Amino acid sequence: MATTKVQDVLLVGFGAVGTIYALFLQRSGRVRVTAVARSNYDAIQGQIIFFQHTSQLIVSFLEHGVRIESGKYGVIDKWMPDRIFRSVKEAADRPYSYVFVASKAIPERATTPTVLKPLLSAPYADEYPQPTYVLLQNGLGVESDLYHAIKQIGKEPSILSTALWINTNLLQPNVVEHGTVDRLIIGVYRHNDFTTVTNTPAEAALLEDLKDILTAGGTSVTIASEVQRQKFSKNFWNVAFSSYSTLTRYRLPALFREPPSDPSKPYTPYVSPTTAHLIKEYTIPTIRATLEELVVLARALGYPDSIDGIPSTLPDEVIENTRKLHAGPDSFHKPSMMIDAEKNQPIEVEVILGTVVRLARERGVCLPRVEMLYALLLVIQNQILGKLES
Repeated sequence: MATTKVQDVLLVGFGAVGTIYALFLQRSGRVRVTAVARSNYDAIQGQIIFFQHTSQLIVSFLEHGVRIESGKYGVIDKWMPDRIFRSVKEAADRPYSYVFVASKAIPERATTPTVLKPLLSAPYADEYPQPTYVLLQNGLGVESDLYHAIKQIGKEPSILSTALWINTNLLQPNVVEHGTVDRLIIGVYRHNDFTTVTNTPAEAALLEDLKDILTAGGTSVTIASEVQRQKFSKNFWNVAFSSYSTLTRYRLPALFREPPSDPSKPYTPYVSPTTAHLIKEYTIPTIRATLEELVVLARALGYPDSIDGIPSTLPDEVIENTRKLHAGPDSFHKPSMMIDAEKNQPIEVEVILGTVVRLARERGVCLPRVEMLYALLLVIQNQILGKLES
């Protein structure tokens, strides 16, 4: 369905991912973008400075905006969305066609309905129709709380799930680094339904509208009728490799990269020859076995062993694709969970691992390695949350 009029879109969570997708939305020319920057509002919006010059009081406004350093778009300085607010409550002044949620899903700190409460309660919920919510969040089950919250106010939820591949980091509160990769899979969220593979005409039209907007903004979008399968597949990498990096505090080249061949071009980390055979004999097979546990859960959820489901070859494919990305000298990427742990910020342990463990237990599936990773990451999360509380 082609977009014929300018729509209002709200984006909540103005970190790295939120900034880049707000840029895509604005570049489309088809929407007005309102952003909620809860923690970095002051750095982005700028500030008013008062100073005395002779007998005059001078008022100066310093507009900061966002600096985007992109391998795809180059450097964009002082970029701003159409509107920016400090809170969702301030932004709840008009109907929105779409509300993007780009903040990380940390239910231990705040659930999505808590973050979006001004949109889910009076007077907003009485005055305006509920928008379509687009969740740009890692992990599984991130939609469930929002689904139930919308049901509780007597509305029919319209929620789009996503699987997102993007290389972006927040270097400073108003400086975003973006590579050349940004790929989004979108689909309709169906509560407790993991296997429906057909969209209704209304669902197809909604998805096409959003795809048209984002594609016009310059990013790659694929529509999937079975988006939960896509999210489950993407979560393989996070369960294995985000967990590994966070627990060991080493980036992925420590598993795959050979020592530098040219002493004048050093890099770290790499696999030291001293015990490289042990990494090969124990570490990589254990990561593979962890991923194979997820295949067992996939079968219990109803995903077939096929290219359209979760193939049994996926563990080897995930490991090999990761090796190719991190075996060379130009590998600098850090998983976001590792970055958060290093900054003593809450990690996405519940939606990446906790939901997997609970899905398995509900179905009588044993995941000993995944449960071990979950249990260890819970200790890290506990200490981070404890520091924040104190």
